[in-house]
Amino acid sequence: MQQIEVGPDGGAGSVRVGEAPVPVPRAGELLIEVDYAGVNRPDLLQRDGKYAPPPDASPVMGLEVAGHVAALGAEVSGWQVGDAVCALTPGGGYAEYCRTPVGQALPVPAGLSLEQAACLPENWFTVWANLVDLGHLAAGERLLVHGGSSGIGLAAIALAQLRGATCIVTVGDEDKARFCREFGAQHAINYRTEDFVERVRELCAGEGVDVVLDMVGGDYIPRNLSLLRRDGRLVFIAFQHGSRAEVDFNPVLRNRLVITGSTMRPRTLAEKSAIRDALLREVWPALAAGRVRTHVHASFPLAETAAAHRLMESSRHVGKILLRLR
Repeated sequence: MQQIEVGPDGGAGSVRVGEAPVPVPRAGELLIEVDYAGVNRPDLLQRDGKYAPPPDASPVMGLEVAGHVAALGAEVSGWQVGDAVCALTPGGGYAEYCRTPVGQALPVPAGLSLEQAACLPENWFTVWANLVDLGHLAAGERLLVHGGSSGIGLAAIALAQLRGATCIVTVGDEDKARFCREFGAQHAINYRTEDFVERVRELCAGEGVDVVLDMVGGDYIPRNLSLLRRDGRLVFIAFQHGSRAEVDFNPVLRNRLVITGSTMRPRTLAEKSAIRDALLREVWPALAAGRVRTHVHASFPLAETAAAHRLMESSRHVGKILLRLR
């Protein structure tokens, strides 16, 4: 089979197509014939040697796929060869075949194409785990999402709609702001032309928000804390501006704030399976009913993976970037 390999310098230009044997599913795993693989920022970190896969996982990049079941490992039930499937993977998604634990696999929602389904696993596992399990986002609350036009951002907008929460996002230009509002965000702030702290306070009549989903970090950290009202939750999922900041923690005491966050890859299979079950119960019916949408910015053939990574690095995209394998 074909798969993506990375040269020693780790840059986008070192990405190339190589060949490898088709993997064999182990007990409790599915082998998936991959039609589409999602491109995510952790892939760039792995390419640069900063986000190592688990010891027992494929060293190939790729954290989510959509395709068809090609083979079943021992002790797997509920699936048949040929079933349409999308899945979170421990690695190996940038390949024509990929194995993944059955507890991380989901059926393609009715009415969605494989291309649309490939947008779902990494984004929805992440937003559910962080906004629901950790952030406890509830109906009537206010959510601030940084990077609102990213794949994660659009999923967070959709989740806020499902939970009955008001969603405010920050974005880098007016076209992205317009798209996010059309997608379902109540407000979109262009952080290049407006101070998002002042604008959020204005939108919330000085009261602030209940939850902040932050992938930026750095100098955003104290600004985020200043916007949280009593019992607010600051949830980190990445640190694009770095993980360090000088912070006055008085607001934490004064307003009983919670600072939390997580990454998906180190979670146990049991934890990921529980998230999968929640998504099947709470989100998949809404996808099938058309109440939750996805958005594909671009699909690249496997041979153009370097171009897909350069687009991700540029942050010019809106929604999901995919690799097309068939």
